Amino acid sequence: MTENVVEMQKISKSFPGVKALDKVDFSCLHGEVHALVGENGAGKSTLMKILAGTYIQDEGRIMLEGKEVTFSFPKDAQRYGISTIYQEFNLIPNLNVAENIFLGHEPRKWKNLFIDKALMSRVSRELLSDLATDIDIHVKAKNLSVAKQQMVEIAKALCLNASIIIMDEPSAVVSGKELDRLFSIIRSLRDNGRTIIYISHRIGEIFEIADRATVLKDGKLVGTVRPSEVSREEIIKLMVGRSFTEIFPPKEKGERRAILTLKNVCRSGVINNVSLTVYTGEILGFAGLVGAGRTELVRAIFGADPLDKGEIFFDGNKLTKTTPNLSISGGIGFVTEDRKNEGLINCLSMRKNLTSVILDKIKKWCFVNERWEKRVAAESVVQFKIMPPEIEQEVEHLSGGNQQKVILAKWINTDPKLIIMDEPTSGIDVGAKAEFYDLMRLLAKRGKAILMISSELSEVIGMSDRIIVMRDGQITGELSPHEMTEERILMMATGQIGVEDN
Repeated sequence: MTENVVEMQKISKSFPGVKALDKVDFSCLHGEVHALVGENGAGKSTLMKILAGTYIQDEGRIMLEGKEVTFSFPKDAQRYGISTIYQEFNLIPNLNVAENIFLGHEPRKWKNLFIDKALMSRVSRELLSDLATDIDIHVKAKNLSVAKQQMVEIAKALCLNASIIIMDEPSAVVSGKELDRLFSIIRSLRDNGRTIIYISHRIGEIFEIADRATVLKDGKLVGTVRPSEVSREEIIKLMVGRSFTEIFPPKEKGERRAILTLKNVCRSGVINNVSLTVYTGEILGFAGLVGAGRTELVRAIFGADPLDKGEIFFDGNKLTKTTPNLSISGGIGFVTEDRKNEGLINCLSMRKNLTSVILDKIKKWCFVNERWEKRVAAESVVQFKIMPPEIEQEVEHLSGGNQQKVILAKWINTDPKLIIMDEPTSGIDVGAKAEFYDLMRLLAKRGKAILMISSELSEVIGMSDRIIVMRDGQITGELSPHEMTEERILMMATGQIGVEDN
């Protein structure tokens, strides 16, 4: 059969300050592996969460087998044969394999009074046998390897009689022979008539597993291609697709001197032998795909996570111990990517947030001097143009852009020498981004060193004086301004070229 099993027509979805999807069309055929690709933030996961019933679209419609359907909850989608395997598995650690496979739809016996454990065991064995995997159904999920947990997730989908299986970045948790095994199972499922929607950042996988690939960019459909008919470079160009705008200020570096040096730093499984130098007066951009190790590296620099080995030198001194408190007192600020949970104390006022990391500077004896605190907060509001300019307002009621300004202002109040910014403009609108970019460039011009992680390629190119590209915990290349192109960054980030090719 060649008719579409899924048609998503003109799907739009907005979140506060962000239009995640803009009239996106997407369709899948019976019995195909359809890759959904694009940069971080392209809208891939949002589109699939709508198909899975996790989100409800603002506009557009979903057709299954030619009939329009409406999903309000994930169970609605499951009843139509749609199942999702997320990157973070949904297994209950202390339940065994069979119990996890049947979780939420356990078979009953004796007038529905008791769970039919014998039937659960028999069907679970059959499902796992179909997947050609030898997993003991009585073992608790927490005692399984990641690869075996993934097999249990696939068995869960088959137990629900899913005809459409969405896999969200499945290769992020397995590699090598385990990945080859996963691909073999995906092909087998396809050959048995199931449709697989495969979300991925990794270009090489698309050519190995996908029959077709749909590219999204900034919440919009770019196009659908057959990997057998295009080159890797062509797909990368489809993913890139945008030109620079005038929102990026001119690159004017301040006085340069080495402020941070890393020598062969390692952390098992996430950072592998990284060496680099950051200078005052520059914005050093970090690019890479999800799982490249960028956030893990900056958290280790700040002292939030430990390192196994390597040396860190900051402002001419070797750091024998790193902790967040020592980093703050030494002159390092950290604008975290998790604004809600790590960047702000949402239930407190703007005033309290703006002074939360400088309490030792505004206290008199053992108490915070409220007059000093209000003065610092008021000055920050004016300097960073935070709206509304009411320092007693709780930060949870501010827009995303103004929340981000509060976080940056908070760290500027510590007078740092180095500011780490992890996805600093995530979830804020274009106008707020432009203001944020101006602030960043002004700080660099005044001699601050800025280490910026961004998943938006236009942003990392438009704002960086140099770019470090990472993949699998390693640096794959460094780009100077005349070398910065989105194609080159993506080639490095996906392993198409490395240091030796640069």
